Amino acid sequence: MNKHKVLLAALLVPLGATLAVVPAASAATPSAPAAVSAFADAFAPTGPEGAVVAVFRSPEAALGRVAHPLRTTEPRGDLADLRPFGRMVGDARVVGLGEATHSSHEFVTVKHRILRYLVEEKGFRAFALEAPWSTGLRLDAYLVRGEGDLQQIMDEEFQGTYRWWNNAEYRDLLQWIRAYNVKHPDDPVRFVGDDSGFAGAELYDKVSAYAAAARPDLTPRLTELYRGLRPATDAETYVNDYLSKPLAERKELAERTGRAVSLLKQRPGTDADAHAWAVQHATAIHQMTTLFAFDWDDPQSVPDLMLYRDRVMAENVAWWQQQTGDKIMLAAHNGHIALKTYIPDAYPKVQGDFLRERLGGGYLSVGLTFDHGSFNAFGADGAVHRFAVGPAAPGTAEHTLDRVRYRDFVVDLRNTPATARTWLAAPHTVKNIGATYPGIADAPRIRLSESYDVVIHLQQVEAAHMLK
Repeated sequence: MNKHKVLLAALLVPLGATLAVVPAASAATPSAPAAVSAFADAFAPTGPEGAVVAVFRSPEAALGRVAHPLRTTEPRGDLADLRPFGRMVGDARVVGLGEATHSSHEFVTVKHRILRYLVEEKGFRAFALEAPWSTGLRLDAYLVRGEGDLQQIMDEEFQGTYRWWNNAEYRDLLQWIRAYNVKHPDDPVRFVGDDSGFAGAELYDKVSAYAAAARPDLTPRLTELYRGLRPATDAETYVNDYLSKPLAERKELAERTGRAVSLLKQRPGTDADAHAWAVQHATAIHQMTTLFAFDWDDPQSVPDLMLYRDRVMAENVAWWQQQTGDKIMLAAHNGHIALKTYIPDAYPKVQGDFLRERLGGGYLSVGLTFDHGSFNAFGADGAVHRFAVGPAAPGTAEHTLDRVRYRDFVVDLRNTPATARTWLAAPHTVKNIGATYPGIADAPRIRLSESYDVVIHLQQVEAAHMLK
């Protein structure tokens, strides 16, 4: 695997991996005595007014007091067990749902299930994914209007390091959105690609069409500025070829696409909405060229590159929310949707931090953790492999979470007993498995209460079912 592909893989997650692998274990539910023992750590002395005051000797007992069990991790069936989660969401306009691996079945199916709940019960009308803006446009056209073939779109768009989304679980989620939209044509669920790793031909065509209709005087200039940029190959080939260009040429291309954005921003014309979308499409092109204008061969440039990527992902989500008014469920890696970076030196500020800064309490961060299981990732040889990790080691965040009295549960970290708050405020190692395994920086230590508003913990996950 060439060095650019390695860096592309790293782009999908913060520069972090997981704690050391231990032998895989069975998926058995914790025994009743263990669960009872953890919860029985609580005792209730009587307060001065005769009230019972709960005091918990262990964080798992304290968390068990306020955790809510999940009936299932699968998307079908009754959603009543998600009502406590709905109360946690409150009036949030963007809900970020993370994942501790990029390719595990349960992380996608839980997102599918929560998306159903948010759409049906909380009025959410957009699903945002860590995928290019142009990919989002193609999928949105299929989901809203039935344009194209879903599997062909997934095969063509989910290439390179985005291949993790080309799985049966995401296909099922997208088919559910399409079925919902067929039944609700006047109130559809939209799809947003918020990332900057590729700019498809659709973006150039939409910008050109806008200019031809509203600003024909700009057409010759835009044609020159975009010369040689519109993709004529598949996405993975295009990106690899682009990154093989000399750095000076990549910087010149970014300067050209920046000028295109500036031209479009001038004199918006009579249709403000059409102009706003055209500028956003041009901005997405410029985001890709700017990302690829960093010196990918210089490790010193990595923090700036990563900072830029997360900032524009947040900007794209916020732009969609403000432009359309849609409430959005955002899917990305735990490290992206977190409120604070896992690795400050290499990854200065993350998408969730930017969104909290922009939206305040309008953004809710939900981390998804697991104790043991399997996932797909690139191995050291550059090929896709199925990996497995055993039960979390003592002292890690997952070890404590897995001792809470429920197998799978959701807990609001903003509303926990004192014993839990103390534990949540202390640093603990977490699993942080990205596109490559093992990753670049192992065993990040984070403070859960600083990183997330809510945590969903799953005891076991299994590798997603890749389609290609």
